[in-house]
Amino acid sequence: MIIPGSAAGATTMERAIPILPADDLRVAKEFYVNRLGFNLRFEATEDGTTGLLGVDRGTISLTLDCPMSGHGREACVSLQVENADAYYDEWRDRVEIRRPPTNEPWGARTFDVIDPFGNTIFVMGPVR
Repeated sequence: MIIPGSAAGATTMERAIPILPADDLRVAKEFYVNRLGFNLRFEATEDGTTGLLGVDRGTISLTLDCPMSGHGREACVSLQVENADAYYDEWRDRVEIRRPPTNEPWGARTFDVIDPFGNTIFVMGPVR
């Protein structure tokens, strides 16, 4: 999908990934990987119990969010895009940005948008 008024191809959305709240990363990993048969895509944690867990099975991807310090519990979705900075440049004057583009330790470039209802839109692309 090309966004009208943007550079062709610069802001192509690839897919949306639901982010589900969880209370314990270890319990989430046991359930989704060991019981439901999902494959571990990534795990980002500070202490083994809080953090983010990404799992895939076939074409289905989910992220489990066990809030770390400073993270909220509102609903959220992750949008995987080709260029996170292009979306930031397009949206920054039109929407509330919670967190500007940041290179994450796991190799993604991300930023957060808040919708009018308090939900987080987590935009993620490759580090450029």
